[in-house]
Amino acid sequence: MNGDLHRAQRLAAQLHDMRTVACALPDGLALLDHDDRLRWCNPAAERLLGIRWPRDRGAPARDCFGAQGAAVWALIESGDAQDIAAPTDDAVRLALSLTAYGAHRQLLVARDISQVRRLEQVRRDFVANVSHELRTPLTVIHGYLELLSPEDVPALAGVLQEMRVQSQRMRQIVEDLLMLSHLEMQQSLDEERVPMAPLLDGLRHEAEALSQGRHRIQVQRDAQFDLMGSPRDLHSAFSNLVSNAVRYTPDGGDITIAWRPCAGGAEYAVIDTGYGIPAEHLPRLTERFYRVSSSRSRASGGTGLGLSIVKHVLNLHGAELRIESTPGKGSTFACVFKAERLLPASA
Repeated sequence: MNGDLHRAQRLAAQLHDMRTVACALPDGLALLDHDDRLRWCNPAAERLLGIRWPRDRGAPARDCFGAQGAAVWALIESGDAQDIAAPTDDAVRLALSLTAYGAHRQLLVARDISQVRRLEQVRRDFVANVSHELRTPLTVIHGYLELLSPEDVPALAGVLQEMRVQSQRMRQIVEDLLMLSHLEMQQSLDEERVPMAPLLDGLRHEAEALSQGRHRIQVQRDAQFDLMGSPRDLHSAFSNLVSNAVRYTPDGGDITIAWRPCAGGAEYAVIDTGYGIPAEHLPRLTERFYRVSSSRSRASGGTGLGLSIVKHVLNLHGAELRIESTPGKGSTFACVFKAERLLPASA
């Protein structure tokens, strides 16, 4: 009997400790039963989600988050509640997630990410402002370098050429940073029909101009669709993939620009027979300034920002970037668009 009593006391003490710890956490915690009804919550959940405890005990979770409860719960169930306004305060941003546990029960976690979002906004503003301030002096420097003729000072011909190349590279980095800042601040698109046939022809001409006859370039148009989206942003993303293929494919290689059907939609793909990319680098390719090979990237003239731009453009269009690559054989970069973005091809 005494053993049972001591065991019950230990369990009660452990339960008390666990509840005390849960109540001290800054993240909101709410335990839900198999019918998604509230069983318990900590004080942070009351503050962040507007739950009224113990009044809301046993109530459906969707009824516990104030006037916007149904909409908030729909986002939680869809997994799309990673940056939403708190039901209690529009100025507070929350990341909400559901985790299953036990017998068909769930743990709802609410994390205040307001400070993270503020710091992210500070970073975006800093990059945009610095890039904007650098644009004018770089333009002036590059302009004066263009006025200097190597024929006038033959001894400095090599130096002037290198200065021109590097100033142009700096200008391109600034332009790409400004493009990224613009994309990050965009919340919506000015959408219109994007005819794919002329766009593909234009991309082929760009590739041929950049290649200067060093590669075999072809276009495959198997999907009879146009896109609904931003012509400027889509052209920027598609062009970045084409220029990357030209830069990182050895002379004599093949580059294919394809627009083809795929499961659930259509994809724009650039296939090359270039150097290829080791598997361990693939998850990080869209990070800013990430380079698989620093020496090769700098020699090719890339800024290290192209794939970041591609990723942001596709995110705005609800599309996905898929990368397949085999070292020594080549790579395929595919922009996958859902069916709702497709329109019958214009005549």
